[in-house]
Amino acid sequence: MRQLIFLLIGLSFFACNENKNASDQNFEVTYDSVKAMQLGADEYGMKKYVMAFLKRGPDRDQDSTTAAELQKAHLKNIMRMAEDGKLVLAGPFLDNEDVRGIYIFDVRTIEEAKALTETDPAIKTGILEMELRPWYGSAALMELNKLSKTLQKKSIVEN
Repeated sequence: MRQLIFLLIGLSFFACNENKNASDQNFEVTYDSVKAMQLGADEYGMKKYVMAFLKRGPDRDQDSTTAAELQKAHLKNIMRMAEDGKLVLAGPFLDNEDVRGIYIFDVRTIEEAKALTETDPAIKTGILEMELRPWYGSAALMELNKLSKTLQKKSIVEN
């Protein structure tokens, strides 16, 4: 019974904070059919993507200069795919495990994502390998790259 009371109190607090935050921002949720169509959203506001898990590859024996050049080329390739509208999200994991990072591609098939990953210099040299999986997520992710540019002071890759 005590757990139920704490749960109800917690849910009430959460609900109050959600309403307060929404009203503080004058944010009203309304369905935008035009935006949904532009972003490829289904009736739930979701769409299909392909997620890539970037894993340690078998060939990691580069000297530090070569490794730095390959990392820079890897980052430039990420930026190119994002600018082309094919890469929605990318980022490294902050631990030192075998799965190094993720990509989320705005493509319909694993084959399309495979072709994109094969353009990555880190994949070509065997530093990284990709595991590709179909994924269903919010169509709003399509707006992420545009929003991200408004938040970054520096480029990840030097020009």
